[in-house]
Amino acid sequence: MAGNKISVGVGASVGLAAIIGAGIFVLSGTAIALAGAYSLVAFALVGILALIIALELGELGSLMPHVKGASYSYTYEAMGSELGFITGILRYISLATAIGAIALGFGSYFASFFGISSGYAIPIAIGIIAILSGVNILGVKKAAEADLYLVIIKIGILIMFIGFALYLAFSHLHAFANISFAVPSGGLLGGIFAASIAVFFAYSGFQAISSLTDRINNGSKGYVRAILLAVGISIIVYTLVVFAMLLLMPTGAYKISADPLSNALKYAGAPVWLLGVVDIGAMVATASATIAMILTSSRALYQMSVDGLLPRYFRAYDRRKDAAVNGILVSALIGIVVLFAGNIYVIASIANFGLMFNYMIVGFDVIHFRRLGKRSPFLMPLYPYLPILSISMLLVFFAGMPKEALVFGIAMILLLIVAYYALIEDKNRKIVRIRIFR
Repeated sequence: MAGNKISVGVGASVGLAAIIGAGIFVLSGTAIALAGAYSLVAFALVGILALIIALELGELGSLMPHVKGASYSYTYEAMGSELGFITGILRYISLATAIGAIALGFGSYFASFFGISSGYAIPIAIGIIAILSGVNILGVKKAAEADLYLVIIKIGILIMFIGFALYLAFSHLHAFANISFAVPSGGLLGGIFAASIAVFFAYSGFQAISSLTDRINNGSKGYVRAILLAVGISIIVYTLVVFAMLLLMPTGAYKISADPLSNALKYAGAPVWLLGVVDIGAMVATASATIAMILTSSRALYQMSVDGLLPRYFRAYDRRKDAAVNGILVSALIGIVVLFAGNIYVIASIANFGLMFNYMIVGFDVIHFRRLGKRSPFLMPLYPYLPILSISMLLVFFAGMPKEALVFGIAMILLLIVAYYALIEDKNRKIVRIRIFR
């Protein structure tokens, strides 16, 4: 097992690979289109929320380092199988949906770079999902190490993008006039909340590290350092990239599109070589994010199967390579199906519903274990104020979600409740009865 250990840097790179992917290269323009320059506020708000959730996951992950289902497993242990089943399936749907959304971003940038029709984006996305599923089947260590190199490349490319924007801004001071703080068409709060949904998708990948808790060197301390490092670097990179985008192109010129960084560079008259480098960076980013999402989603299916909430089929596990093989194959198939779902913003919002619901319950999980007197090797600071703040912020963000995503999410919860009790009845299991009030 020692041969499968990975360093804190490699662990953080898995989170960075999942975070800095489609979010910044595909949905950053959508955030600006919805909130204008106030998208910076959305990135800051969601960044703060991500740090709080990272601390919560740090405490829970160090308390239960051997589980592979991350937030699902923590809820299963804290709240039982019913809420565990609901949160687990919602989380899995979110992760599998994200595979398709991110791979579609890869296909779009690939088509743009090689000057071929955007109609080939979906076939290209199918191909990249198949290839990266193979990388995951080779094993967690190989997939994580591949992420490390991809992360170094794409952060370097984003630094080039930021550097060009700053050079242009200070050599042509009128570029600062591109930044307008006009109230968005949906209102100030409405615009910020709507942009926060796109931004939340951009930050959501840090949970990928949670599925590797027992593989990171130095135990829980290494895990906490990895997850905080990933979120902290992401906040800095995201803020600088969005600021650079605001310098390159007027806020009113941004639309919901798949390649906002390229559009901003074209508007600013950037050299062709830089456009090509950014397209390559986008492909690297979306590829590494797809690796991380396939890894995380497959391990979620495996853990739910081990807990008896899914069929034995998902229990197939190559221990030598540390890979949940059948879970990888199913996740890849769902990711391919999602490619045909349409609008990337709505797809991202649907993915966000399950993740936001999971993260909200994670706050309650921390409170639950603290009240039981469980002492994790890592205890998050400012308890219970930070968990209460994270739960409150997530409830507010739910209000800013598109109607389609809310309808889908609520329908899924009701369907899962019915499915859970139908399965309980089929097994003739006893229903647990408790008195909430005395």
